[in-house]
Amino acid sequence: MTSTAETRLPDALQQLRDRVAAAPLGLATQNRDEAARTARAVVDQVDDYLLPRLRDLDAPLLTVVGGSTGAGKSTLVNSVLQARVTTPGVLRPTTRAPVLVCAPADRAAFAGDRVLPGLARTTGGEAGPGGLQLVVHDGLPAGLALIDAPDVDSVVEANRDLAGQLLAAADLWVFVTTAARYADAVPWDLLRTAQERGTALAVVLDRVPPEAVREVADDLATMLTKARLSSARLFVIEERPLVDGFLPDDQVAPLRAWLHGLAADAEQRAAVVRQTLAGALESLGDRVDVVVAGVREQETAAEALWAAADASYARARASIDEAVGNGSLLRGEVLSRWQEFVGTGEWMRSLQGQVGRLRDRLTAALTGRPAPAADLAGALESGVETLLRAEADRAAEKTVTSWRSLPGGIDLLDGRETELDGVSPSFAGASADEVRGWQGYVLELVREEGAGKRSQARLLSWGVNGAGAVVMVAVFASTAGLSGIELAVAGGTTAVGQRVLEAVFGDAAVRQLAARARADLDERAARLLAAEQSRFDQLLDDAAPEPGTDDELRAAVAALAAARKASA
Repeated sequence: MTSTAETRLPDALQQLRDRVAAAPLGLATQNRDEAARTARAVVDQVDDYLLPRLRDLDAPLLTVVGGSTGAGKSTLVNSVLQARVTTPGVLRPTTRAPVLVCAPADRAAFAGDRVLPGLARTTGGEAGPGGLQLVVHDGLPAGLALIDAPDVDSVVEANRDLAGQLLAAADLWVFVTTAARYADAVPWDLLRTAQERGTALAVVLDRVPPEAVREVADDLATMLTKARLSSARLFVIEERPLVDGFLPDDQVAPLRAWLHGLAADAEQRAAVVRQTLAGALESLGDRVDVVVAGVREQETAAEALWAAADASYARARASIDEAVGNGSLLRGEVLSRWQEFVGTGEWMRSLQGQVGRLRDRLTAALTGRPAPAADLAGALESGVETLLRAEADRAAEKTVTSWRSLPGGIDLLDGRETELDGVSPSFAGASADEVRGWQGYVLELVREEGAGKRSQARLLSWGVNGAGAVVMVAVFASTAGLSGIELAVAGGTTAVGQRVLEAVFGDAAVRQLAARARADLDERAARLLAAEQSRFDQLLDDAAPEPGTDDELRAAVAALAAARKASA
């Protein structure tokens, strides 16, 4: 392996590790937990084992002694060393913090955070939760370290997680089971993991009745072969009384000799390291695929949630557009104020008259009665604000209802339903500002349109507010939503008002004024609804993957594969 390749491979692995660590899995989708567990396991193994081992291939062989509850792991470690370095017991779970035993010459290799950087080292006493007790002992040869791990099937979840993390950090597993439990599901789940990752493995079958040694050992060997683990070394320890707390030496001697042989033979030790290292690197592709699938599921869920919110607010925009165009805003208070503004009786009697006389009437209305114009503008303002709030409320409620039925939606809301199923606290002020802004925009349009018309300068200078009010009403003047007396009164008088404005500005200018006023109102309504929808969008932005996250993960896997090929 060249130095250049040695640099490329750790760098590629680091990049993959960082991509996996950052994989966004914030939505509570069906397979999120599995993907998150896999991601954590990949990151832990890269940090605890792969990167440290790649950067120091000659470091001591790290052997993790793991197994089921009560299998005798601690007693086995003590017996191999003929010293009490770890504490066995009858209470379960016994091993709470792992114990790492190494030779004095290897102390520096394990005292720092090169291996298992997340576990704080403790010497001279038992480590607490999240710690690792480091024991230096002359009974272990240089080049070999043993870890007494927590139970893989512990009733304490933290112990199970730590046991799995330690096994993933091992160059070699020494897996301990018993004659009574060697066929249990949990041990075989771990053994299958060893096979899938290519981990070097030895199996210790403990507490075997002497008369059943051959039968039980043959059965376990057959199971190992079927599981494609025939290369695993199998050691059998008969069930006999302990001697001063240790297993009989003749029972543990074969395992001790094998371990010491690995420590003494650099070539064998290197072969174990290469096997486990290659297997762990090879397994990353399939494991990252689980994370990629989880990210894709997140993307699909996020798209559905976003589409639900977008559809709700699109319906709100459509409903506002319909209400503005169908004349429904010209009912009630607005209709009354319009009648006051134009002088309903006189205007209706003048419908058959000449435009000139109608213009005179409008001029009087515009210049002599400012209060009705202000009242009309106020009624329009209130009506538009009421419409905007009703549709924004409906959109928020619909979005919350939809999200409750979609993957990830309930957890994303996370008790915010009361806050989100109506308009935001700032909506009332924002909508009032937008409607007043729209009215000011209409008045400015009227001023601009009349600025160059000298013949109408006096009329406009007297009646900009009134003319603006008529333009506002013209925006809502479609009679599709009116009937009966409303059609006769509102529709008819609106037409008269528009005809007078056309006489002042010209028909094309009036149509343009109304169109521009309508477009500005539409833009303001869209802006308000977008701000309301952004509350939901922000929740998604905080939890959902960025587009292309899955591609970045796959690219990192491909880069690692290329670096491995280059380093071969």
